[in-house]
Amino acid sequence: MYAKFDQTKAPLIIIEFTGEKANAQSFAHYLRSLEENYAREEQIALVFDARKALDLNPLYQMKQAHWLRKNKALIERYCQGVAYVVPNSFLRTMLGLVFKIQPNPVPFKVFENLDAGLVWAASQLEVQ
Repeated sequence: MYAKFDQTKAPLIIIEFTGEKANAQSFAHYLRSLEENYAREEQIALVFDARKALDLNPLYQMKQAHWLRKNKALIERYCQGVAYVVPNSFLRTMLGLVFKIQPNPVPFKVFENLDAGLVWAASQLEVQ
């Protein structure tokens, strides 16, 4: 499994990358699961926990950017903010590349530790 989705703190949703290398099937499942977070049509905030993430194949970077572009209106309507927990500087650079292809449509912030990301994402829900 490439990523796990924890909705126990909904509307704060934590997406934890497991450390498994992405393949076509696991990345497609990840994107479908990401979209399912919007199915309730309620305000949410996301925390992407990339502490165990591996580098992402440029093909999947492009797929992620395309997904953001395709779902921009949905994201803008329901997502209050996105915290990215990325302690690895190389992965932070890769994240920046995705946003150069397709800018993140909602407020976001990058953190080096999970607790700070959770606090910030929860505060974005309170702002609405």
